[in-house]
Amino acid sequence: MVNQFEGNIENALELINRYDNVFICSHIQPDGDSLGSTLALAMAIGKIKGKDNVNVIKVDNIPSYFLFLPNVDIIKEQDINQEIELFISLDCSDRERLGVGKEFLAKAKSVINIDHHITNENFGDVNIVIPSSGSTCEIVYKLIKCINVEIDKNIASCLYTGINTDTGRFMYSNTTYETHMIVAELIKTGIDINDINMNIYQNMTLERTKLFLESLNKLELYADNRVGIAIVNQEMLDKTNASMEDSEGIVSFVRDINTIEVACLLKEMSESEVKVSLRSKRLVDVAKISTKFGGGGHIRAAGCTIYESLEVAKKMILDEILMSFR
Repeated sequence: MVNQFEGNIENALELINRYDNVFICSHIQPDGDSLGSTLALAMAIGKIKGKDNVNVIKVDNIPSYFLFLPNVDIIKEQDINQEIELFISLDCSDRERLGVGKEFLAKAKSVINIDHHITNENFGDVNIVIPSSGSTCEIVYKLIKCINVEIDKNIASCLYTGINTDTGRFMYSNTTYETHMIVAELIKTGIDINDINMNIYQNMTLERTKLFLESLNKLELYADNRVGIAIVNQEMLDKTNASMEDSEGIVSFVRDINTIEVACLLKEMSESEVKVSLRSKRLVDVAKISTKFGGGGHIRAAGCTIYESLEVAKKMILDEILMSFR
């Protein structure tokens, strides 16, 4: 008897084999898992379809610390006027988070949706959504094995990066026995894990360092120091000559404080748009908090966007966080 996962994989492989024109896309504000899964799958499909038949859509700027990834330059702006046969969405829980990619999705003949977020809306013709998976890269690893192409060092480097970052260097509760088994197979290909880790975690610019200091200097604590809220506003960016992508890692730093259960980072994108990142340790389901504002994610890591001023957004999200302790 074929289980649901095997059935969905089989259906996905049928679509990949059927179409010669493939478009691959992930979410705005790309992270290691979105970039790693996108590049790995693009390279794998390119081996059987030819590189010219695989188009990777750029929906946002790529953080500088991920520019070391093999073949990252294949992620580029695409012409919406092209024929779009198969669209593959990776690591994206809903159409809106695809940014400009949702226009390509709307034109596609068939859609494959691959993700591990519990809040995924299953918007594909074929949905391979596994919330128990530590990362989308783990799912893509299994798919590539079924495609039956070699996982070379370039593909393995991308998959390792995504698994590494989305499991918090293998520290989060989404890290499983299977995670380590997959990583062991990737390391066997000869990837340079020291170089990968140095690029991701030991490559902070002075601008990013100054932004960290500015943000953490204004850290606010609530609920007997169990809740920590940090902000990054436009004034801080101007003062440190940093960009918003340099705020990556602040929320995790706050979570790592020994008394903290919930960490929150508020990023002021404009006067009336604030992006919220939430992290928790043991007790609070931050995905539930995020969904109240139209966002989503995982139990221990989630996010949303609030279209209000920074102060109003802070009050709104803080009220919800404090409610979660009652």
